Amino acid sequence: MASEFQRRKIALVFDAMDTDGDGFLTESDFAELTMRWTELRRAAPGTRDHARLSSIMMGWWHTLLEASDLDRDNKVTIEEVLYVVERLPTMLDVVTGTARAMFEAIDENADNEITAGEYRQLIEAWTGSRTETDEVFGRLDLDGDGRLTEDEFALLWAEFWAGDDPSAPGTWVFGDFDLPSADSMLPASLSRH
Repeated sequence: MASEFQRRKIALVFDAMDTDGDGFLTESDFAELTMRWTELRRAAPGTRDHARLSSIMMGWWHTLLEASDLDRDNKVTIEEVLYVVERLPTMLDVVTGTARAMFEAIDENADNEITAGEYRQLIEAWTGSRTETDEVFGRLDLDGDGRLTEDEFALLWAEFWAGDDPSAPGTWVFGDFDLPSADSMLPASLSRH
């Protein structure tokens, strides 16, 4: 069963991906996310960058749908996503594969590193609005060199999706959010009343 911490961080991403706010992830949500990202990049339809970003985002949709759509209704609920998240610690190869695809999408100039500006584009594509990300990027950039390598990003991505440690730097891959209180993260039998 997913912890309160996992629910909180997955809800952050789920809500951002649910572009129409209907409580489900659908192919149209991922098409909207793709459009946001290609517009932020000024990647016109028919260009190589547009095709690459579309392929990565829509590929992520198909992977998510296959792994989590338990009732095969072509919609994914947050509970279905959490079901997959519970299994991810035993599927780190899948997590790493997704991280590498996302790294390629984020690395706009293909120089094999993600800068603070490229990270900001990722977050703004998810949220659909301008977002200040310098503080969060600093939490992710553990060596302080102003960039994330593919290996660094893959580790952070795995910490976010497959981890359950609020102090892990990867907690912040999708931006800032309020952590649950310490009491709410304890099992009910141990929490203080």
